[in-house]
Amino acid sequence: MLLFVGLGNPGAKYAGNRHNVGFMAVEAIAKRHGIGPWRRRFQGVAAEGPIGGERVLLLLPGTYMNESGRAVAEAAHFYKTAPGDISVFHDEIELPPSKVRVKVGGGIAGHNGLRSISAHVGNDYRRVRIGVGHPGVKDMVHAHVLGDFAKSERAWVETLCDVIADNAGLLAKGKDATFQNKVHLAMDAKGFVAPKDAEDK
Repeated sequence: MLLFVGLGNPGAKYAGNRHNVGFMAVEAIAKRHGIGPWRRRFQGVAAEGPIGGERVLLLLPGTYMNESGRAVAEAAHFYKTAPGDISVFHDEIELPPSKVRVKVGGGIAGHNGLRSISAHVGNDYRRVRIGVGHPGVKDMVHAHVLGDFAKSERAWVETLCDVIADNAGLLAKGKDATFQNKVHLAMDAKGFVAPKDAEDK
């Protein structure tokens, strides 16, 4: 069983936050692949179904961001899922808006959701890093990620979540580079182009 985890905070007041783009992406995957219904499991909500010929559990932790690892660890333990079969979709301030990067392992870059997951299951899981941009001042990061996407951003957010959902089968098959490339090309074709000089760090 593969595990696709969307990171975010539960509840209506957080639903439009940049910090919740992981939730948005995984919800789009569920919709695109006809996976459901969502059920209360593993300290959150989960749905199970096939993606790219693989069995996948979609999980949205209900523990709040800082305790995401509790939900992930419970699901991983139940299915005996190795860290390498876990993909975590999350907001990334070090990437420009609409840019996506996939990597396995690495640092947590101050992301409390990743910190919690690494503490519970180790560091060798896949991160699907969804760029939300940096406010430019460190002291403004908290307000930036817990702020809603602006109206002007919603078009690329919805498009990107749909493109991620369209290509989720590549992630399920472990074709990370192909997934990343297809997402970039699709966003480019739709007119959403991230700055070329802003590479991931």
